[in-house]
Amino acid sequence: METSAEPPWLSSDERQAWLTFVGVMMRLPAALDAQLQRDAGLSHFEYMVLAGLSEAPGRTRRMSDLAGFTESGLPRLSQVVGRLEKRGWVHRSPDPSDGRITLATLTEDGWEKIVQTAPGHVEAVRALVFDPLTKAQSRHLSDISQRIMHAIDPDDRRLRKTDQPART
Repeated sequence: METSAEPPWLSSDERQAWLTFVGVMMRLPAALDAQLQRDAGLSHFEYMVLAGLSEAPGRTRRMSDLAGFTESGLPRLSQVVGRLEKRGWVHRSPDPSDGRITLATLTEDGWEKIVQTAPGHVEAVRALVFDPLTKAQSRHLSDISQRIMHAIDPDDRRLRKTDQPART
């Protein structure tokens, strides 16, 4: 079936907003990765794995939950956790209540690594994302990001507001 209807092209303002947003999506991860590599010898993904474990009760999460937290698939997460295990920062073990489930636990050395690394990372996030914005713009950024995330994944658990401060 052939259709000749034109797609709803972006307006000039929408196109400019889109191209700017794409630039941020491409450059921000690279800038955060560069800071973490330079200051801590970690990729941003590795940092997020450690941070996700540091915020969990008992510093332990199911690998499947950690994959959700880090927005990754289990194969990629498993490779990265394996590298973090070799560095002594994470330990994997079977869940005692269900041996089919693998748990990842942040070790004491891993805790020390995240404690040492977090201040520099937060400083970079603040400098790159929040310092250029007013408080009102920061609130708008949060609202806009939640709306976009909801359009991408309406069931995303992170959309629920929390009173717990994050160390990411």
